[in-house]
Amino acid sequence: VQLQASGGGLVQAGGSLRLSCSVSGRTFSSLGVGWFRQTPGKEREFVATISWSIGRTYYTDSVKGRFTISRDNAKNTVYLQMNSLKPEDTAVYYCAADFVCVLATMGTYGVDYWGQGTQVTVSS
Repeated sequence: VQLQASGGGLVQAGGSLRLSCSVSGRTFSSLGVGWFRQTPGKEREFVATISWSIGRTYYTDSVKGRFTISRDNAKNTVYLQMNSLKPEDTAVYYCAADFVCVLATMGTYGVDYWGQGTQVTVSS
């Protein structure tokens, strides 16, 4: 599985951004695709994930109600719509893929496929 992330940028607090993750290569019914984020000196943390086949979603508590993950299977793309952004959302966001049961643990352990990061900066 190959992943290509895009869509980061600079936005003011309260604004919105949409990240995209293009998925190529081998996909399978139990595939999950998700987003993690990382700030300097901190561990990479889970943000959201979606199952490729049925679209079941998982979110970390801090983004529930503000972020929405979705997928377009025809375009092989997963999106992360981020609304009501806060300065603490500033991070490098990484697209990831693995079995959905692995991503649903909301940790990085065992996640095999990573895209390059895209910077999201939220100014106050």
